[in-house]
Amino acid sequence: MTGEAVATTTRGASLLVAEDDEASRVALARSLERFGYRVLEAADGETALRLFQTTEIDLVVLDVAMPRMDGFAVLSRLRQTSEVPVIMLTGRAEEVDRVVGLELGADDYVVKPYSLRELVARVRARLRRRPVEAPPQRSGDGNEPLIYGDVSIDLRAREVAVAGERIDLTAREYELLAFLARHPRRVFSREELLEQVWGTRFQDPATVTEHVRRVRTKVEGRPPQRRLVTTLRGMGYRFDP
Repeated sequence: MTGEAVATTTRGASLLVAEDDEASRVALARSLERFGYRVLEAADGETALRLFQTTEIDLVVLDVAMPRMDGFAVLSRLRQTSEVPVIMLTGRAEEVDRVVGLELGADDYVVKPYSLRELVARVRARLRRRPVEAPPQRSGDGNEPLIYGDVSIDLRAREVAVAGERIDLTAREYELLAFLARHPRRVFSREELLEQVWGTRFQDPATVTEHVRRVRTKVEGRPPQRRLVTTLRGMGYRFDP
């Protein structure tokens, strides 16, 4: 198959599977189509990026090692304009590769060889977490800003400010911080946070660790000027106002 896309129109969400190995790509695409998804296929990074720019895509499954543009480069370009969920695929299990993907904004990371059934389950779980546009909120509805010292979390605008300056958080970083802030002093394990914020327990718990680190760097400062998220070794994380 060439690098051009093959589209199969079915009902449901639109997914982009970018994988240079044809057998793996086709097997995953056909499995997803059986659940009613519309699947676009790309065999290289440039084609994947072009498809995303010209088609409404709800989730991307993105291989790291692809010709013409690797998965990290594609993800970096996607994150310039979109918070679309991205599940990365890699044949390498090194921690540094997972960290790079998470730093660039990946939502999940799957190491080959993977279980096709598990990967499809991860895709379906992540799609169930797609944000929907909320109706206008009224005062007193529980969505008033959360203010802790010089940190303000605007739940309606989905914005975080420190000392009056807006902090640039990804959608997942915001969701993690907002969830913890809504439950101050309560300890959540990494598995519980995966279920509550990511909508699945299938993902690598290291995803939570990396997102907490990034939230701390952006909100608490470097070196830390305030401590909001506390690590309790062997137990999880707690928001301490």
